[in-house]
Amino acid sequence: MTARSSTKVLSSWFTRCGLLLAFISTSVLAKEAVEQDIDLDKAAEVAQVADEVQEDKASQGWLEDFLQTLGADGEFDPDKLIDFSYLPGPFYNPEMDLGVGISAVGLYQYDPDDEVSQLSSLVINGLASTNGALGVAVANKTFINQDQQRFYLNAEVFDAPDVFYGVGYDTNHQEGNRVEFNQRIISINPMLLQRMSPTSFVGIGFDFSYADASKINLLDSDVDSDVDIGILDESSRSVGLNLLLNHDSRDNVLNPQSGRILEIDATFYRQYLGSKTDFDVYNALYSEYMQTGRGEDILAWQVRGRFTSGDVPWDQLSKAGGGDLLRGYTSGRYRDKQMLMTQVEYRLNLPGRHGMVFWGGAGVIADDVSEFDANKILPNGGVGYRFEVKPRVNLRLDMAFGDGDSGFYFNVNEAF
Repeated sequence: MTARSSTKVLSSWFTRCGLLLAFISTSVLAKEAVEQDIDLDKAAEVAQVADEVQEDKASQGWLEDFLQTLGADGEFDPDKLIDFSYLPGPFYNPEMDLGVGISAVGLYQYDPDDEVSQLSSLVINGLASTNGALGVAVANKTFINQDQQRFYLNAEVFDAPDVFYGVGYDTNHQEGNRVEFNQRIISINPMLLQRMSPTSFVGIGFDFSYADASKINLLDSDVDSDVDIGILDESSRSVGLNLLLNHDSRDNVLNPQSGRILEIDATFYRQYLGSKTDFDVYNALYSEYMQTGRGEDILAWQVRGRFTSGDVPWDQLSKAGGGDLLRGYTSGRYRDKQMLMTQVEYRLNLPGRHGMVFWGGAGVIADDVSEFDANKILPNGGVGYRFEVKPRVNLRLDMAFGDGDSGFYFNVNEAF
């Protein structure tokens, strides 16, 4: 090969290499430009999300600040003797007119060195309305000595309107039998439970209750003659000894997410204890709580019965309705000696401290358990909102519907 030919070959080779290098350089620069554009787009997206989060925080800031002042921060402060949250709220119903209620929810440790017992609780509910209704109720659960003992206390003092439709489904179901009256109540029920095994307790307690009726108002002259209004004329005083036995594997008493409870208790009211009449009350309860596998959602269900015998006063009859027992029916409307009910509830966990519930249930009342009638079942259902004010302590707002009746409930802790 001549020198000239070699020069031409080398020139051609260098030209090709130059073109290849130019192509590679152009490709690299183009890739870097594209990546830079992508990075800029990502940065813009991140900045936009950050701005939205900041705006959301700013919009919620006033609410969080307000909740902080009420103590409803979703946390527990062990340095406080009792860590309280205060939850005020207006209400309206036909019996009490317009009013305001307030719930004080406190959590505490009975023994700061006790790492086994769950947090103890103290819930105080108070109300006042424009027609003069006043009342306060206290519910306390204290867990003692590595949860070997539990002390429960329920007490209430009320002077408020109530309703009476007689006794039994047939009279209770007739709207024309509605009688309004003013009821004064004083009651206290302390109980001490002793652990017998990892999941069982026995308990002994005392129950005192006083009730009287005044300002009895027959709204409709068509009230059936078999509605015995006369039983409201006499005040009631019930004093009894309470015995309890249960199996309790729930992970938390206030707001269970797993486990079950089977409980039977009996209260024996006797004149020699100070009661006006002799009678007995038996309660049976089974509740179960299970995780659905969908996040932290819970499926809960319950069967509950209240059965009485003897000379039962009007205020101690078994009732269906109110905020816990068969929501959707006016408390006090359906009452008789025996009551049996069931309810199933789906508890939907939402982001943050929010949640919703959906439930359905049914109940029945009768003078004797042999008289429970499938044609006289009281169905109910509803939807509710939950907000966690303290660990495992929920504020609940429930809208419930029954057969020809409904109710809106503002309360603390779950219905069951």
